[in-house]
Amino acid sequence: MVIYFTGTGNSRWAAQYLAEELGQEALDCFEAVRGGRRDTYQSQEPWIFVCPTYAWRIPRVFEEFLLASRFQGNRKAYFLLTCGGSIGDAPTHLEKLCRKLGLEYMGTADLVMPENYVAMFQVPEPEEAEKIRCQALSVLGKQKEAIAAGQRLRPAQPGLKGRLQTWVVNPLFYLLCVRAKPFLATEDCVGCGVCVQKCPMNNVRLKNGRPVWGDSCTHCMACISYCPVEAVEYGAASRGKPRYRCPEYRAKG
Repeated sequence: MVIYFTGTGNSRWAAQYLAEELGQEALDCFEAVRGGRRDTYQSQEPWIFVCPTYAWRIPRVFEEFLLASRFQGNRKAYFLLTCGGSIGDAPTHLEKLCRKLGLEYMGTADLVMPENYVAMFQVPEPEEAEKIRCQALSVLGKQKEAIAAGQRLRPAQPGLKGRLQTWVVNPLFYLLCVRAKPFLATEDCVGCGVCVQKCPMNNVRLKNGRPVWGDSCTHCMACISYCPVEAVEYGAASRGKPRYRCPEYRAKG
């Protein structure tokens, strides 16, 4: 079974590809996370967990979901992390996580996808984003073959920089950067509520027809990226930047 968490669709795209190619089910954990629901999952095939990389680790909200859930059947677990550049020392962290879950760690694959973190980085234009996805598809095919063959995935060693990113920068990222206060809706807001629907944390609500953010943000960028009129901004950091959301995966041919 492929279980995924996604903000703007990159990890959904990768998960849907893997599920289709391997003949498995792709399960979005959005409703479970949003509703605070913790369930038991059953699979006779190895588990494949797909999610984005937040500051060189898996999102805390996805880690919390995994730790609170029960996984029955097959005991092997693969991880696929979508990222804008690198995953640091995330594999070491995931190997430790597997021990807590009682699963056999089968390795981690990284997949470079279009950058979506508009709160801090530049987001590619549609043409460039499509080019990056095409390159990712070739890499993803090789990763799929390794998983289908039951091989262990062995990512490159991260080095000192990667270890610092995962074990030092990541906690600082959550402490200093992950906050919802800078989010705002401009006068272009039409009060459609898409931002409310897309938030996995139930952190956005409409007040007098306009979105208001709470204190449970995970910085997935769903609210800003899915706004149909691009009325959501992250202070001045996002102004003038294109928005990115990945389409559903569709097999060609």
